[in-house]
Amino acid sequence: MLDIEVIEDPAAAEASLDPIRTRILRELAEPGSATQLAAKVGLPRQKVNYHLKALERHGLVELVEERRKGNVTERVLQATAASYLISPVALASVAPDPHRFADRFSAFWLLALAGRMVQEVGKLIAGAAAARQKLATFAIDGEITFRTAADRAAFAEELGVAVTRLVDKYHDGGAGGRKHRLVVALHPALKQPAKTNPSGEKEQEQDND
Repeated sequence: MLDIEVIEDPAAAEASLDPIRTRILRELAEPGSATQLAAKVGLPRQKVNYHLKALERHGLVELVEERRKGNVTERVLQATAASYLISPVALASVAPDPHRFADRFSAFWLLALAGRMVQEVGKLIAGAAAARQKLATFAIDGEITFRTAADRAAFAEELGVAVTRLVDKYHDGGAGGRKHRLVVALHPALKQPAKTNPSGEKEQEQDND
């Protein structure tokens, strides 16, 4: 089982978005049969079997084993991944194009780059898994609070200069090296919902502007 699988086939994406099938995929993080699933999701076994066949047809669940019980063969299945992401490839005709918004201050460009990252890394994960090799990636995630918009702009400028310097230092213009994709992003954090303190009063919403 993969930790994350990126879905590229439009039909598979549609199948995964059905609420019942989403619940079944979650339950099948551990192997289970249609009978076991029926008790968990509250549906007749025949209905669960219908959904399982659709998920199996699109490669989202796989057969683990078959158990013989009297005159009946019970099929035990498991989800192919612990979690799923839908690639922009599944919506190829309307997927965001990074070349269309090429502006480092554009939120639309940031989303287009993120979409491309899901698509490319998804393919790399699948290829690495098939080759039984480890995929070399690196990521940093953190939060920073700026006192003013001017500080934020200055930070972005300095970050851009630093990254450019590193790229110039390590980039190999020859044909022998392996090309890597580098994306650096900065965006406001989502505001956290107001919390209720012990006295029952709502605390002020956290401001991340």
